Amino acid sequence: MKGASIGVGLLFGVLIADAATAEPYQDYAPQKGLWHVTTIKVDPNRIDEYVTGLKKEWVPGREVAKKHGLIDSYTILVKINSADGSGNVVLVQHIPNTSALDPDQARDQLVQQEEYAAVPKAVGMEMVKDFNNYRTFVGDDYYQELTYTK
Repeated sequence: MKGASIGVGLLFGVLIADAATAEPYQDYAPQKGLWHVTTIKVDPNRIDEYVTGLKKEWVPGREVAKKHGLIDSYTILVKINSADGSGNVVLVQHIPNTSALDPDQARDQLVQQEEYAAVPKAVGMEMVKDFNNYRTFVGDDYYQELTYTK
């Protein structure tokens, strides 16, 4: 038993020593901006309907956000093996600077007004109501990109 605990201790020490050798800005550098990743589980037989709906409801809002510099890119990813039980549609947006997340009443109200002009609120609410019959949100996450410096 003593030998096993020594072995575990040595392994733990090696793992810590290895992790301690990585230095931010020496070995890797965090990049500006964030990736906003929303993972959704859509009934596999409704994916085509869902992504077509996103084109009408979600994409116009992303274009408004791009116009105002809140995001600089967006994409929709669909999992090929969509019936595996986990999220199968991923919505990805790149936020160029974290300050874009700060509230700005004038900007936010203007963006909302332009989004409603692109997709009227009543139309959007009706589409979302239909979406909720066959989708479940699995994750809503923010990631920071790292690049290697060595």
